[in-house]
Amino acid sequence: MLQNFKAVSLSYKKAPLDIRELIALDEISCKQFLQNLKDFIQASDLLVLSTCNRTEVYYTSDSDASAEIVKLLGITKGITNITQYLDYFTIINSHADAVQHLFDVSMGLDAQVVGDIQISNQVKQAYQWSADNATAGPFLHRLLHTIFFTNKRVVQETSFRDGAASTSYAAIELVEELTVDIPEPKILVVGIGEIGADVCRNLKESSVFQHITITNRTQSKAQLLADECQLQVLPFEDIVQGLKEADVIISSIASNTPFFTSEMIKRLNVLSYKFFIDLAVPRSIEAEVENIPGVLVYNIDTIQNKATKALEQRLAAIPKVREIIAESIDQFNDWSKEMMVSPTIHKLKNALETIRQEEMARHLKKLSPEESKRVDEITKSMMQKIIKLPVLQLKAACKRGEAETLIDVLNDLFDLEKQPDEHQS
Repeated sequence: MLQNFKAVSLSYKKAPLDIRELIALDEISCKQFLQNLKDFIQASDLLVLSTCNRTEVYYTSDSDASAEIVKLLGITKGITNITQYLDYFTIINSHADAVQHLFDVSMGLDAQVVGDIQISNQVKQAYQWSADNATAGPFLHRLLHTIFFTNKRVVQETSFRDGAASTSYAAIELVEELTVDIPEPKILVVGIGEIGADVCRNLKESSVFQHITITNRTQSKAQLLADECQLQVLPFEDIVQGLKEADVIISSIASNTPFFTSEMIKRLNVLSYKFFIDLAVPRSIEAEVENIPGVLVYNIDTIQNKATKALEQRLAAIPKVREIIAESIDQFNDWSKEMMVSPTIHKLKNALETIRQEEMARHLKKLSPEESKRVDEITKSMMQKIIKLPVLQLKAACKRGEAETLIDVLNDLFDLEKQPDEHQS
């Protein structure tokens, strides 16, 4: 089973946003799906990862369980005809490819925004759910801890996670810079299309901001996002009051003409600095607004230039990141190979221990208690020395990819198939 790790993936690479939204799982659904997989799929090492850009299942099984997994996903989501979406899924049945894919996803190499800083925490959360639900075996435990250690190396040894490499991330980074001297800054997000929603989610992830309000022409849409991110909603008709109270206004309103005009902003009677960040194209804030005293305007070009520089830095770090990942996978593979011979080692120890115990039983009646104790110590020491060389040879054969031959020889010599898998002392 150690060489049968597989994955089922639906991601932004093949699935548009409306399909990803349909398939996406929240925390409750993720846990329910994980339980369904545990109950109905003949697999171990189950991991369910669902983000705004991907929904994936990792598992260990002798057979391809992808069809059953997709069917169970449909049942969990209440989608009766989920087979119509099969073309959006990627099936990874190669052990090596599945391991590589999870590394790439976890490091942010496979992210829509290269080096996505959120994905590492999302993988940790998915792993926690697996551990809590007892669906993570020794293989998955070791794999995920190797991934977490690799992530630390990437952060410490490269610039791959430096800077804000997406428009929404860069906007949050700019807000942090602008409000560094403002105690408990108030932020108003106006318009919640895709980028506005991303900004809200990223603002919520930041521990810096506690006073975040959103407003949108369609209040029901704003309320859904507010419930997801635990934010306040301002009725759109009260936007003027919201503008007066906010220190930072982030706008992504879709309109052919600017929504925020200089006349509107002048009527606010700005008494201290107010920062406007315009993420809309065409611009939603009239150019003349920046001429109003106390008002500073930053547009999409400013944000994207900031993101582009960070992205270039991250792209330059990719070769080093891949080098670190390759080293980690090699070390993990060495451990995996040794795990393959672990049952044989246990059986060999059991076989030799059985011989020792049988011979001890034949002579114990002739020995005093002190002599019996001494003979027991001597024979145990001899056993440890006898077993040492075969164990070293097995581990060396693993690294050469020749373990199966040696395992067969040991099985024949000591009739190991009759031995239990676990060592009995």
